[in-house]
Amino acid sequence: MAPEIVLQLALLTLTLAMFIAIRKFPREALSKLRTRHRATLQSNRHFAHGSTLLAQARGAHPAQSLAHAKSALFEAQKALSLSPKDPGPLVLKALALDLMGHKSSARRSLDLALSSPRVRSLAESERGDALVKRAELKLATNRRRRVDSALEDLVEAVRLGGSTKATAFCLLGECYERKGMREAAKEAFEGALRVEPGSVAARQGLDRLGP
Repeated sequence: MAPEIVLQLALLTLTLAMFIAIRKFPREALSKLRTRHRATLQSNRHFAHGSTLLAQARGAHPAQSLAHAKSALFEAQKALSLSPKDPGPLVLKALALDLMGHKSSARRSLDLALSSPRVRSLAESERGDALVKRAELKLATNRRRRVDSALEDLVEAVRLGGSTKATAFCLLGECYERKGMREAAKEAFEGALRVEPGSVAARQGLDRLGP
């Protein structure tokens, strides 16, 4: 076979291979994207259902509350299995465990949610709310030993803001009060009242501290 013909055949073969590769790559990439998207959608469904169950648990009588909390935990685990890097299901899991009375396990779940790189997926306000909850759990499981650790979370939570900012200020005030830091405690309780003027906990804190 003449060298020119061999060269032409080689070029034709290479061109055909490149054409197939170019056509195939987008389909493979799209297939992977669709798989990831389906997993994300399914994870979000479990998360949304779990959040609804958690809200129902908070307003139900004890027996039904426990049943709803267990179901919320199941949905959180399902969502986590589909999106293991998503901190949302870990926060949901922590809240469900807390309602079930498993405070140490709930705190560990929040530790994971707030660890790198997961924490980068949380908005500042979401991170603030998660820090407040973790501080609550730290104080509930071992108040005396964990005051300083809870303080760190609460100072950061106040800086970040969130729907529980008033609670963060109140807990901060209680921590300062326990450490004998009277003026700092008063400032924290006053901060809570600026955020939520009707805060009973803040008023009680200021009453305890006196003028």
